[in-house]
Amino acid sequence: MAVASGEAEFQPPSLLPEPTPEGGEVTTVGGLGKLILGVFVQNRLAVMAVGIIVFMVLFCWVGPLIYHTNQVNTNLGRVTLHPTLRHPLGTDDVGYDVLGRLMLGGQSSIEVGVAAAFLASMWGTAWGAVSGYVGGWLDGIMMRIVDSILAIPPLLLILLLASVFGSSLGILIIVVALVSWLATARLVRGDSLSLRVRDYVQAAKGVGGKGSRIIVRHIVPNVIGTIVVQTTFEVANAILLVAYLSYLGLGPPPPAANWGGMLSNGLNYLYDGYWWLIYPAGIAIVLTVMAFNFIGDALRDALEVRLQER
Repeated sequence: MAVASGEAEFQPPSLLPEPTPEGGEVTTVGGLGKLILGVFVQNRLAVMAVGIIVFMVLFCWVGPLIYHTNQVNTNLGRVTLHPTLRHPLGTDDVGYDVLGRLMLGGQSSIEVGVAAAFLASMWGTAWGAVSGYVGGWLDGIMMRIVDSILAIPPLLLILLLASVFGSSLGILIIVVALVSWLATARLVRGDSLSLRVRDYVQAAKGVGGKGSRIIVRHIVPNVIGTIVVQTTFEVANAILLVAYLSYLGLGPPPPAANWGGMLSNGLNYLYDGYWWLIYPAGIAIVLTVMAFNFIGDALRDALEVRLQER
């Protein structure tokens, strides 16, 4: 049937143009995701960092399934052996295979780093979102608490907490998380201050929405980019903090292992030529921390608002 003159042809919904948002640009969720991924992939250091993290995870968790070593019982008859085919990275001062210990130490170091960063991000997000959304006197009190804790040197605070609560793996995660949530809280609070005056937040308040629901449904989802980026940095910081504690003798006790403890123990033989007791653990710490920092930098660029609106 012919269409009457002056009338527009009917188009199926799938062919209709998408609504144009304010600013004149057409964006979609899929297009935004491709843009973020495209910006991330353009950063070659970030792509290399992802490869390093994948390698470390496979090395620490899959490696022990292939390369079997005894990391519980010492063997004083094979102490500080030079690298050989049987022991590719030699043995340490009590006879442990260094390569196997590097795998075991990586498990605890990465586990503590990821778990502590996750806990710190959760608590810091909740604290910052409530402080920024509510504002007023409550915001003042909550931020003064954060400022007071930030005034204490982090290493001094974590040494105090570790000496009081102990150095088991679970306690270590909690202790590191307790000193790692402050930066997340300040960042989320800053974003929440600007988000709480947006039209959609005011509309939610106008229809009687509860503060807790607005925070969960409107504030937190809009700061997820900040949270993700900060979490990657917190993982790197947590791994370093664990290394500091272990270097100072406050890490998990033997036979538990971590990279910081291996590095601390190896430095006792710095002038004896036992390089395999020092460099493997040090290189593992440096590579892992740098990888998480590179990923965080790339995510920050990819999730930056101006890049999303190009």
